[in-house]
Amino acid sequence: MKVSLFFLTILFAVQVPAQAPDAILATAAGKNFTAASLSVEGENLYAKQKQLAADFRSQQLEQMTAEMLLEDEAKTRSVKPEALLAPVHTKVAEPTAKEIQSIYDLNRADLGGRTLEETRPEIIQFLKRAASQKAIDDYIGALREKYKVTTVKDVNAAGLKPFETLVTIGSESITVQEFETKNAAQLNDREFDIYLNLRADLEASMMSVLVAEEAKALSIDASSVLATEVTDKMRAYTDEERVGLEDALKKKLFAKYNAKILLKQPPDYIQKISVDDDPATGPLDAPVTVVMFSDFQCSACSATHPILKRTIAEFPGKVRFVVRDYPLTELHDHAFRAALAANAARAQGKFFEYIDILYANQNALDDASLKKYAARLGLNLKQFELDLNGEKLAAEVRKDMADGLSYGVSWTPTIYINGVKLHRSGAEDLRGAINKALQK
Repeated sequence: MKVSLFFLTILFAVQVPAQAPDAILATAAGKNFTAASLSVEGENLYAKQKQLAADFRSQQLEQMTAEMLLEDEAKTRSVKPEALLAPVHTKVAEPTAKEIQSIYDLNRADLGGRTLEETRPEIIQFLKRAASQKAIDDYIGALREKYKVTTVKDVNAAGLKPFETLVTIGSESITVQEFETKNAAQLNDREFDIYLNLRADLEASMMSVLVAEEAKALSIDASSVLATEVTDKMRAYTDEERVGLEDALKKKLFAKYNAKILLKQPPDYIQKISVDDDPATGPLDAPVTVVMFSDFQCSACSATHPILKRTIAEFPGKVRFVVRDYPLTELHDHAFRAALAANAARAQGKFFEYIDILYANQNALDDASLKKYAARLGLNLKQFELDLNGEKLAAEVRKDMADGLSYGVSWTPTIYINGVKLHRSGAEDLRGAINKALQK
């Protein structure tokens, strides 16, 4: 079986509203669009929604059970749960040359001509993570035996009552209500994952038809429509500009040909997202609060931050923007120190100026560079260094990370608008979410 090493997207959904295969998902230009209008991948995803929902719920219950097992074992050993897994990771052997070659050969077609030597570090990281995960799974399996885990009810069974027990772990249990409450954010995320992927596929199908309709109306070919509305209008030749022009064309054609999306959108899941005492711009009493959990070494955060700033500026006096820390320490070796440095700059009133520099220099976030950026802003370097290495700011960053984890944050950037997660971070998506919040 082929292993997708560099691009692996797992689509799950939970409690997805069932729609018949021939249900009308959209209309435009007098035409109906059904599941058969989707790509092969989209049609397959549409057909498997219920099974994907069941699979994800089962996985979440397994994860919840594993967390409880680690907590129980940690108590018996008087250590923290994460300390139990440290020896498991250290026992993972380095991949052999044969294993590395095998993964390279399996993925050669997807590597864009890159050589084995060029991809070796990524392959090694991939193999070590896979080995670590297997070791953890084996360890959890041993704990399941030790603590006598028993499945009482199928988490996907129909008609479950809140008080019913799903799993027992020794004398402890997980009820339906406990499962639903703890996993509500993640379950809603997966609903949106599948909805947004299906919607994107559906809109692509609709655009193909509408561009052809427009070409027919103008007595030109479809490629000329795209050239006129997108290619010929590009000036900066950036991805952001291209996406903006494509969105404008879609908006124009959807309006002209009376397009309506009937695919059911999942309900918003609203959380009370604390702004803590974190860096912010905008009025305290603004009707909309945008909270961004960010990692200053994250390229997606770097790309999203300026879009956020520009879009929020379209709503003067109506939006408060708050930045909270969520360094992905397992992926980004300088992210935690960069977060500390940003907070040290904040202590001298230069947080937002400083993070603009961090985002623009993500390939240079070592301590020497962090101090150089502070000097560039005219900060007191002695105080900056004291704050950078002090426990106070480290505790603040860890608190943000703990809060984010409790909200279901698992990647960056993660953005909330009045407690509702923004599932796509383009300007149009953000603008729409802010307008929606203002209407409530």
